[in-house]
Amino acid sequence: MIDEITPEELAALLDADEPVRIVDIRSPAAFRRGHVPGSENVPFPQLPTRVDEFAGADRIVTVCPHGHDSLRAGRLIVSSEAVDDATVQSLAGGLEAWDGEVEAGADGRADDEGPAAPF
Repeated sequence: MIDEITPEELAALLDADEPVRIVDIRSPAAFRRGHVPGSENVPFPQLPTRVDEFAGADRIVTVCPHGHDSLRAGRLIVSSEAVDDATVQSLAGGLEAWDGEVEAGADGRADDEGPAAPF
């Protein structure tokens, strides 16, 4: 079982420059449209083969659109022998609940989305 972290708690960690690895499990296109600042994109289908990348992390927060799949991702990370003593949490409510700053790609859209909307 992993814990959830509220958007406010995550924002406080970021404001305090606490070491936290934020793992956004959405597709690359969705990630480029907007993500929590400092996040790294590891799409959920890739997570089982990339979980060793988190070895040595003290704190890991998983993020998805609504907070359900990120719980599954957190459980997968916790089950890995590579992640021994890390605190692993899921962002409660996902990006839908995130009220903080959002980073996006250079033009805020994915390369495969066609022209940017004029609004």
